[in-house]
Amino acid sequence: MTPVHSTSSADPLALPLKQGLDALNLPATPEQIQRLLDYLRLIAQWNKVYNLTAVRDPQEMLSLHLLDSLAAIAPLRRHTQGQATTLLDVGAGAGLPGVVIAIMCPEVSVTCIDTVAKKVAFLTQVGATLKLPNFAAVHNRVENWNSQGFDVVTSRAFASLADFTKWTLFHVKQTPPKRSGVWMALKGKTPDDEIESLPGSVRVTKVEVLQVPGLDASRCIVWMEPRDADSI
Repeated sequence: MTPVHSTSSADPLALPLKQGLDALNLPATPEQIQRLLDYLRLIAQWNKVYNLTAVRDPQEMLSLHLLDSLAAIAPLRRHTQGQATTLLDVGAGAGLPGVVIAIMCPEVSVTCIDTVAKKVAFLTQVGATLKLPNFAAVHNRVENWNSQGFDVVTSRAFASLADFTKWTLFHVKQTPPKRSGVWMALKGKTPDDEIESLPGSVRVTKVEVLQVPGLDASRCIVWMEPRDADSI
């Protein structure tokens, strides 16, 4: 069923955002849509000083950043099946996809981690401004930070799959005999060379091709898990 969005807004990005959500068959409440628009506005404002992203045009931000991250929501929802989930976004930068996940998936507790203090300051402001109780930002190197482990560890344009999994292995929740945590790496075209370079301790369980509305470029999710974990 095609989702219907009833929110009204003078924001020129409101209509293309709704059209993108419809193309993704992604239901969203008026409050979620408004938060997504406010998030884009915050990126544009802070970008003038903090250089959060090289993309400056708001319409390009919508497709290259927001819709690109929104394309991962349905696959994530299929994985979590509506259950309470903890997620770590590594090298979060401006908060993509972590902030988008926090907005769209209130059952997911999102932590964004980045080494750049200004970006973490921005993320902290985003969480407060958008009133996201399921969102937190951490300033640290992921390989030096201690955590209790996460159900999902994600990244977008962060590092090679080998480095990503190596630096975050101890953040992936290990809870045998239950299903352990997984990696959800957002990539462009299928990174065959990176997959071949993964260590034996990591298993690719699925490569999921994504279609991003308005974006003529390859996108995919590489789902991975520790080798001794149950299948995703």
